[in-house]
Amino acid sequence: QVQLVESGGRLVQAGGSLRLSCAASGGTTSSVAMAWFRQAPGKEREFVAAFSRSGITTGAADSVKGRFTISRDNAKNTLYLQMNSLKPEDTAVYYCAETLKTYIYRSRIDYDYWGQGTQVTVSS
Repeated sequence: QVQLVESGGRLVQAGGSLRLSCAASGGTTSSVAMAWFRQAPGKEREFVAAFSRSGITTGAADSVKGRFTISRDNAKNTLYLQMNSLKPEDTAVYYCAETLKTYIYRSRIDYDYWGQGTQVTVSS
């Protein structure tokens, strides 16, 4: 049974940085494609960044390019999201997700497993 547990979300001032973690169990991060999504109040869950299964290819939403970096530590079975230059519009619940497919997918319907989410709040 795959379990994903996010952590690291908190209140931060605009311009600050945070690193989110997603600990995976029941599988190995080196053999799956994984992603970060986020959902702000009243909005749909949206793609943030992802790794392909090989780990060679990454992708990110235009709104976070140059500010957010996705990475993973296969020895720790953990996915990370380094977020810099945070803006109030980055406020959302951040979710990690895992798919048994191979490439980068930007739609939530392509993902098989989800964590419970971690709240990130950016104050202006």
